[in-house]
Amino acid sequence: MSIKKQDILNALETITAPGEGKTLVESEAVKNIVIFGKEIVVDVLNRNPTLQAKKKLEASIIEAIQLKVDKEAIVKVNMKTIAPEKPSTILGNRIPGIQNIIAVASGKGGVGKSTITANLAITLSKMGFKVGILDADVYGPSMPIMFDVENERPITVDVEGRSKMKPIENYGVKLLSLGFFTKPNEAVIWRGPMASKALNQLIFEAHWGELDFMLIDLPPGTGDVHLSIVQALPITGAVIVSTPQNIALADAKKGVAMFQQANINVPVLGIVENMSYFTPEELPNNKYYIFGKDGARNLAEDLGTTFLGEVPIVQSIREGGDIGRPVALQENTPLEASFKTITKNAIAELVKRNADLPPTEIVKITTMAGCSTK
Repeated sequence: MSIKKQDILNALETITAPGEGKTLVESEAVKNIVIFGKEIVVDVLNRNPTLQAKKKLEASIIEAIQLKVDKEAIVKVNMKTIAPEKPSTILGNRIPGIQNIIAVASGKGGVGKSTITANLAITLSKMGFKVGILDADVYGPSMPIMFDVENERPITVDVEGRSKMKPIENYGVKLLSLGFFTKPNEAVIWRGPMASKALNQLIFEAHWGELDFMLIDLPPGTGDVHLSIVQALPITGAVIVSTPQNIALADAKKGVAMFQQANINVPVLGIVENMSYFTPEELPNNKYYIFGKDGARNLAEDLGTTFLGEVPIVQSIREGGDIGRPVALQENTPLEASFKTITKNAIAELVKRNADLPPTEIVKITTMAGCSTK
């Protein structure tokens, strides 16, 4: 039985082009196929210049053809490696099945952004929504600890002939994090392009399934990872987390400004104030505003965005994060009520945003030139 070119293309459809989130055929990496009886020559473009990637891709092509077309086929792969263009542009795609993508950001570290993200996700799940978290804090991933899955490792599943990562799931929330792929005591020392590539793999080489909400836990600040995310995904809206003191508010203001730039233009759904006040257990009617009062509320008013709500300083919030059981899991508590209020306010803003504005476009940013175009 003669070997047909279409059979070979079907086999190559099962191979993902390294770091692109598309198959070899979709990315137009297969440039030519020549068949001489049992001998098959495949000309392929490879955009990953590393020797390891080249060998892995070549082996995958040979294996796929012999497995799916003819086990006796003699396959030769001619590979031309194309180095990434400078300056580089990371192109994104929409992920089928994911309805809303919410970025949770902060201008400053240590304000509890990951804690807010985890408890928002739990609250959404308790409301009946399908929820996932992408832990994009590549240098300090904390979600595996907060969801008590730090010893878990994602498995590979076959989805329509393609290998995909299956997110870890706990408390009704799907989760992917670089924390699953690094050792606990291992520092992540990466330049921006390496972090961006790793994130693209978590986003596009994962089987998220149907989600009403994907929450993205961004690292603090406004840097490479933030740009990579808005390039890779059409962000529906952003939630900014701050504490009340002036130094945190100044950085939160920069976070809002980043999303509101004309060349990014991601709607800011509102601001959450964490560590708003402290109430001693023995004085339940007293509130002590340790870091200042109404800072985030006033900032939201100044910036023309919504104040989503406040979370007090409570020891159980820290304890819940440390033991992997977010406090929003508790029933009929003041903290559950706080997160429910914040979540409902964010959903209300999201509904208005989706009614009044068109879908967010993926941003194309030429990072080295410092300019952007939609």
